[in-house]
Amino acid sequence: MLGTSMVIGDGVLTPCISVLSAVGGIKGATSVMTEDMIVWISVVILIFLFMIQRFGTDKVGYTFAPIICVWFAFIGAIGLFNFIKFDTTVINAINPKFIIQYFQRNKSEAWVSLGGIVLAITGTEALFADVGHFTIRSIQISMCSVTYPALILAYTGQASFLRKHNDLVKDTFFESIPDPLYWPMFVLAILASIVASQAMISGTFSMIQQSLSLGCFPWVKIVHTSSNYEGQVYIPEVNYLLMLACVGVTLGFRSTTKIGNAYGIAVVFVMTLTSAFLVLIMIMIWKSHILLIVSYVLVIGTVELLYLSSVLYKFDQGGYLPLAFAAVLMTIMYIWNDVRRRKYFYELNHKVSLEKLKEIVADTKCCRIPGLALFYSERFQGIPPIFKHYIENVPAMHSTLVFVSVKSLPINKVPVEERFLFGRVEPKDQNVFQCVVRYGYTDRPYEQEPLEKMLVERLKEFIIDNFWFDRKKLKEEVEREIEALDEAWLAGVVHLIGENEVVAEKGAGVGKRFLINYAYNFLRKNVRQTENAFDIPHKRMLKVGMTYEL
Repeated sequence: MLGTSMVIGDGVLTPCISVLSAVGGIKGATSVMTEDMIVWISVVILIFLFMIQRFGTDKVGYTFAPIICVWFAFIGAIGLFNFIKFDTTVINAINPKFIIQYFQRNKSEAWVSLGGIVLAITGTEALFADVGHFTIRSIQISMCSVTYPALILAYTGQASFLRKHNDLVKDTFFESIPDPLYWPMFVLAILASIVASQAMISGTFSMIQQSLSLGCFPWVKIVHTSSNYEGQVYIPEVNYLLMLACVGVTLGFRSTTKIGNAYGIAVVFVMTLTSAFLVLIMIMIWKSHILLIVSYVLVIGTVELLYLSSVLYKFDQGGYLPLAFAAVLMTIMYIWNDVRRRKYFYELNHKVSLEKLKEIVADTKCCRIPGLALFYSERFQGIPPIFKHYIENVPAMHSTLVFVSVKSLPINKVPVEERFLFGRVEPKDQNVFQCVVRYGYTDRPYEQEPLEKMLVERLKEFIIDNFWFDRKKLKEEVEREIEALDEAWLAGVVHLIGENEVVAEKGAGVGKRFLINYAYNFLRKNVRQTENAFDIPHKRMLKVGMTYEL
């Protein structure tokens, strides 16, 4: 949860610092631009960036892909030009003895400077988050053959430029650009900052989607924008919250210095946590040799902890922001996951067994009314306890009852003939069934025809198929079941949704009561509701309430 929270915080800071630093380059060309104007131009660009997210990673990526290729070509060429023009001896910097001398000469100041140096490698943490959007091979090829060489040339050229202009260290990038290329590079820098921001925004969407599937994030609407890649998603609620956070940070900090301090902590934290989890994978999954694991920890761990200690030095200069973001997000994720787990085990322990269900449907006190009832449940096995609660308070049941569970599969489309899985609840003459409805991530539940119509058609096929498998069944009995189903369909369809209220059990401590009664219930009332997630027609929906004492 901490790693996910830090990546989401990174998704807020990356657009801010990328756009603000790019727009700030205009100060070198004209003195008319004030700091307020730069900030507000950055805000407008950020709003535009988040407004185009609904078109999806594919469309946004293909639109800006040529721009980023031109960007890398330009910064690489300018870097090579500056390297040749000003000082080629900077190539000696690859000798490790110079970094040792640098630390010997500057001591604590050299250690503090690592917090600024780490900004040269920011963005690499987005590679793993973007695996869901692009293939691993495409990321490896683009990184090794385009991005890394261009960045090495750019930084080498800037180092050569600073050897002759060490008073221009604050605005090295724009100052080192040859005059004829200044304005083209300014425009390219703004467009490239949009691409850099896009990578982290897309990664944030992917992380939240995965957290949602693990039950660690409140319900949000997931829009799949690609039919080829499951990971290419757009989350409207998160998109607008990210936009508000980015605008707030930009207006609040107003400078890249403080945002840079915050950004550095977010990036190094993410990298350190990634390395820590990789050690666990090496031990538990890869079964790597102990010497390899120790070597990895000593080398990579030492370097990352050194950088982490450096960026934490600027905690009070803006560095607290990503940790504050992470604390808020972790709290939300912990509350949601903890109470959802408690609720899951409550339903597991109180679910209605098939034997109990047979007793309920065979009870003469429970009258049957005409119609088809679809009783929705999040559980794929067993009958939810809310059904027993419903029967105890309303001793009436529709002539045909189907317990429906909706499941999303990691494929783009599920053929209609494979969408419904049915099971029969004994005794057979009571017309009670279980059904799992499966959807791909690009399927729309009501795109072709209403769910209940397709369900009834497939249920008829299930009854007929059972006849062929069970020869003891008489043809007249099958016809009677189908006739009963048609009559129920004509009598009307009702969708029954369980509305669960959760409260702490009597005698619970103050912490548990606050967690469940206040924190979780506040989140639940302010997130997307179940009926919206299932796309159930409101005119035929009936909510059944029940209180769970956890």
